[in-house]
Amino acid sequence: MEPSQIVQAWWERIGARDWAGAGELLADDLVVEWPVSRERIVGRENFISVQAEYPKGWAIRVLRVLADGESIVSEVEVPHEETGVFRAVSVWTVSDGVIVAGREYWTEFGADPSPEWRAKYVVRY
Repeated sequence: MEPSQIVQAWWERIGARDWAGAGELLADDLVVEWPVSRERIVGRENFISVQAEYPKGWAIRVLRVLADGESIVSEVEVPHEETGVFRAVSVWTVSDGVIVAGREYWTEFGADPSPEWRAKYVVRY
């Protein structure tokens, strides 16, 4: 698979809760950083466990996957029945057919409210 197809397959398998299949797309020594919460997840097993143990009630919609060689950027929307709608932009590194590294920026709609001084320049939605 091409690197972009690997990332697309990652999201599809996560959405299907296919933890074994998702794990096949990750390097054993994978490192994923979440700068917003200042967390680093090291290792395939830990990253799959984080995904599998996330509270039930979510779905995933892939909005886009952009490729530049082994660097892949994805944007997903993750509505959750109880906590609202989240979005994530992820920057993945794919090498030798597996994801070897990632940096994900997760946010929730309204988590960063716009200040009043910008109101004359923007359209809020």
